[in-house]
Amino acid sequence: QVQLVESGGGLVQPGGSLRLSCAASGFTLDYYDIGWFRQAPGKEREGVSCMTSDGSTYYADSVKGRFTISRDNAKNTVYLQMNSLKPEDTAVYYCATGKRVGICMASSFGSWGQGTQVTVSS
Repeated sequence: QVQLVESGGGLVQPGGSLRLSCAASGFTLDYYDIGWFRQAPGKEREGVSCMTSDGSTYYADSVKGRFTISRDNAKNTVYLQMNSLKPEDTAVYYCATGKRVGICMASSFGSWGQGTQVTVSS
């Protein structure tokens, strides 16, 4: 069993916060590069944030200063803290893993979770 399971999505008002979690099973997450991606209806999946196995991070310009990626190796879990949420952040959010991905693009990652819906609306 190799599995990634996202949780923590939901409906929030603009300006609110959510923390997404991605629990890994069947492998040790700390050996992998990790990423969070999102896909809105009718749009391509885009990279939100990525972190290499040694801790280097990337954030899309649209979320810099608002989102934070982190990992807890003891829990084999990845997090995405999302603050100051905007309606434009509405999407299905996915976590993913890969080895030496080199770039925060969906095509660079091989393992994916099922996604969790985030809706930002008043």
